[in-house]
Amino acid sequence: MADKVYGDFTQEELDWQYNNRERVPEHPEVLEKCMARGEAFIKKAPHVFDQAFGDTPAEVLDVYPAHESDEAAPVLIFFHGGYWYSRHKDDFRFIPAGFAPAGAMVIVVNYALIPDVDLAELVRQCRTSVKWAYDNAAEHGGDPERIYISGHSAGGHVTAMMYATDWDEWGVPSGAIKGGMAISGLYDLEPIRLNYMGPMLGFTEQTVAEYSPLNLKPAVSAPIIFAVGGAETPEFLRHNDMLMGPWSQAGLACEELVAPGLNHFTILEDFSTEGRTLNTRMRELMGL
Repeated sequence: MADKVYGDFTQEELDWQYNNRERVPEHPEVLEKCMARGEAFIKKAPHVFDQAFGDTPAEVLDVYPAHESDEAAPVLIFFHGGYWYSRHKDDFRFIPAGFAPAGAMVIVVNYALIPDVDLAELVRQCRTSVKWAYDNAAEHGGDPERIYISGHSAGGHVTAMMYATDWDEWGVPSGAIKGGMAISGLYDLEPIRLNYMGPMLGFTEQTVAEYSPLNLKPAVSAPIIFAVGGAETPEFLRHNDMLMGPWSQAGLACEELVAPGLNHFTILEDFSTEGRTLNTRMRELMGL
């Protein structure tokens, strides 16, 4: 009998829980469809690409102003996924299609990837992008006092880390962040350290201790929605529920959203498409 490496999982079982690309063999078609939507969107929508928020080439972001807004628009920041080691902001130009036409300014953030940087630097860069949004949103028609944080998969982890940030240290009033949605996020890094990605990501016990949101307390008081697809693995469903108790006990308004039938990739379609479950809930949170 194979040894258990995490909980009741053998190595093979643990790896399977987190190998979304293998579990969803049609994922290239799903992502290709989303990216085609993004390319079509930027042909007709106003946008400003590759705004630098840091000193390295990876530290850039795209700004999508709100369409036909008569007042300063709420700002939605999106952090992409890819297990901290893959993907690029340019792959996610479809995200604004679900929000800019409804009156939100959308920022899609890029960041340096592992192994070019470690997780500490990756999170620092993401925090810097939020600071940039606060300082510069008004120039693009956004309201710096109405910032919403969102992200998918590794970006869901980043979203939670943004909630665990003391923004006073960054020159951002914590009250400027009004809400968030962490989608299919990862909040305990120990199973990641132990699964097939461990050697490549280089997570140590110290990384797990310092960068697992489960070990941290929220420093932002705004409500947060933890969303996951009902067709995702038991581990992703477990992660989605993981912070509900401790962060609620810490005084944060937490909401759990399990979208039936959605997997780790189709959930992005749902988030970015008007009338779908996650998109509707995020718009409601933003007052759109």
